[in-house]
Amino acid sequence: MSDRFVQSDIKLWPFKVVAGVDEKPMVEVTYKGKDIQLSAEEISAMVLLKMRETAEAYISSSVKDAVITVPAYFNDSQRHATRDAGTIAGLNVLRIISEPTAAAIAYGLDKKATSMDLKNVLIFDLGGGTFDVSLLTINKGNFEVKATSGDTHLGGEDFDNRMLNHFVQAFQKKHKEDISGNPRALRRLRTACERAKRNLSFTTDTAVEIDALYKGVDFHASITRAKFEELNMDLFTNCMEPVEKCSTDAKMDKSTIHEVVLVGGSTRIPMIQSLLQDFFNGKELCKSINPDEAVAYGAAVQAAILSGEGDEKVKDLVLLDVTPLSLGVDEDSGIMNIFIPRNTTIPTKMEKGFTTVFDEQTSVSFPVYEGERTRSSDNNLLGEFVLEGIPPAPRGVANLSVCFDLDANGILNVSAVDKSTGNKNMITITNEKGRLSKAEIDRLVREALKYKSEDDEHRNKVESRNAFEKYAYSMRNTIYNASGKLEEYHDKKKISDAVSNAIQWLDSHELADIDDTTNKMEELKCVCNPIIAKMYKQSGIGSEPKIEEIL
Repeated sequence: MSDRFVQSDIKLWPFKVVAGVDEKPMVEVTYKGKDIQLSAEEISAMVLLKMRETAEAYISSSVKDAVITVPAYFNDSQRHATRDAGTIAGLNVLRIISEPTAAAIAYGLDKKATSMDLKNVLIFDLGGGTFDVSLLTINKGNFEVKATSGDTHLGGEDFDNRMLNHFVQAFQKKHKEDISGNPRALRRLRTACERAKRNLSFTTDTAVEIDALYKGVDFHASITRAKFEELNMDLFTNCMEPVEKCSTDAKMDKSTIHEVVLVGGSTRIPMIQSLLQDFFNGKELCKSINPDEAVAYGAAVQAAILSGEGDEKVKDLVLLDVTPLSLGVDEDSGIMNIFIPRNTTIPTKMEKGFTTVFDEQTSVSFPVYEGERTRSSDNNLLGEFVLEGIPPAPRGVANLSVCFDLDANGILNVSAVDKSTGNKNMITITNEKGRLSKAEIDRLVREALKYKSEDDEHRNKVESRNAFEKYAYSMRNTIYNASGKLEEYHDKKKISDAVSNAIQWLDSHELADIDDTTNKMEELKCVCNPIIAKMYKQSGIGSEPKIEEIL
């Protein structure tokens, strides 16, 4: 909760964020009249669950497995949290892959028919909230990531916020009112800013107009592309630093990069494209793949390969990703001992020998870090484990071995062995600070199922209510259009009264049970259907039609 990015973002969000256990940020929402707290994993799981339902409706079959993409610069904790979100959503996560790598698959398959030569491709992925740059070598279906860099907190939302702050100041200057403390006004203004940002990618100026933005005051202002670029120029310039770092890490001169591929909606911004083109000495940027769909396309291809469903086009594809951050353990000197350097191809396994530093030491602690700083304390602590049961001996005698195993998802497992006795004590970091425990995940899975059943019940109630309402109004419309003969039997008033009673009941029972709604609808049908059928018979149309045909 004390993270500077979290504190910065809280000021811009229209919802409330509070500190949970171990300072874990929790989103507070109102559900059934009560305030409840949801973790980021739970909200991500809700999004995944909705996507799963959409997919199941489209293909008319169940979806159990998934490949999920994450920003290349996501650290171990963020990848674990994403996998946890998939588990809570009831998905078997086959693989976590980096977004630029997925986009490279889409690009590689798009070009496969026209080129079989080795190509060095830089994927420039700038989305709504994250920024990644990856440099890959593509050679006859082999995708090998050489280096990756980026910023997990830079994207379109930052550009929106700069424009938002600009207009907040403009409103205050013009109307002497500060709207920065009003979440609803900020939400409406941010939406307008995002729309303006999109427009400025295709035009040189645009207007922002919002009726009754604050205290009934309308807001009208214009912004030019030049002003938008001035507000964000430092952010745009920052986007070039990871590009340079990526080519340096891969030991490639920018002249040897054959293609620069744009991915993510924010790459449509003209200044971003201009700066990138200038960096590569006027090189034409590749826009042949859809920047919004490329990542999902690549993930689908990876899913096809993992599930054995891939056709001839993808069966020979080989994907080699890299780790974005160095991984290691703390030495007693406070210096980080790196096991796996950043940009190492994964999956990978590295092993190193250790020993005791004190006489008669029976246990050794291993704090595991990720990051690029020399001092361990300046890096991100993933977790800490202790290897116990070491036979007492003078310092330096014990023969220990620590193994870092980084899987294809970029998720880290660490184990330790006491070789002097042949004793094995395999230890895996499963619950570093801020992570969800197995018990918590199981609880959230149960709650997700509970929420889903409640959502399904509510949806069914709404559908039942809508069906009843539709029938009632269709009966009212039918009698309004009926012939004069209907009056002779006083049937028109009978139906009219029944429909009025039904509508009145609906208005006073918004959350009625499905059974009650169904019973009320059947009562109305018992009144209306015989009369409507008789009306059709009198009109000489012929045999009595089914009520569905009448409607």
